[in-house]
Amino acid sequence: MSRPILLEGAPGVGKTEVARTLSRMLGGPMIRLQCYEGIDASQALYEWDYARQMLQVRAWQQDNGNSGNSVAELYGPEFLLERPLLRAVRESGPRVLLIDELDRADDEFDAFLLEVLDDFGVTVPEIGRFTADEPPVVIITSNRTRELHDAIKRRCMYHWIDFPDVEREAQIIRLRAPGVDDELARSVAKAIAALRDMDLTKTPGATEAIDWARAMALLGASRAEGEAALATLGWVAKSREDMWKIRPMFDLPTG
Repeated sequence: MSRPILLEGAPGVGKTEVARTLSRMLGGPMIRLQCYEGIDASQALYEWDYARQMLQVRAWQQDNGNSGNSVAELYGPEFLLERPLLRAVRESGPRVLLIDELDRADDEFDAFLLEVLDDFGVTVPEIGRFTADEPPVVIITSNRTRELHDAIKRRCMYHWIDFPDVEREAQIIRLRAPGVDDELARSVAKAIAALRDMDLTKTPGATEAIDWARAMALLGASRAEGEAALATLGWVAKSREDMWKIRPMFDLPTG
């Protein structure tokens, strides 16, 4: 339907991976715009290559016989640095534009983004207007650190992604870490599910589960328990406080 897809969910549920997988299925590039506090239009659209412009000016100055150059020549396509949104407009063929973690940007950036998403056109005053022959597939992700503008939501198909259940997580681990056997994958998935029920500073996502399973497989462990789990705990616990909360689950019995 040529409309964006808005994916929301906790960090680590695989929202970004949806865009990567979709780009592989379509056979085109994934163009990623990583949002952050303070991002503005120039960082999302385009900038001028000032270093190259200065080199061109110096070249003109050294060429004493060439006095017909103008400042306007410094603002041509060869000096234009494409940022993700302009690249997504100018690129041809199947492609995925990932606008990642839009909730990190300011409200004003939502309004700017609406203008681009409405017709997928970008105007560069010194050159002209670029319009996409065929709009890209747009994936917008949010971790819900703030509410996105209603106008953004109205233009998108909304989908919530939750953490997978134990069976699905075990399948993901086996797919992404072929060296992990079924028993270890299922044991890790069960342990991760238990950790997500704890009051941790950072809830482990699928990436942490995969890394943890790989680490224990390298140690020759068959289950997520005991010394192997404790030695590799840094793959799932990302703060000192979380480490001390988790350790009792895997401490070996004494005596």
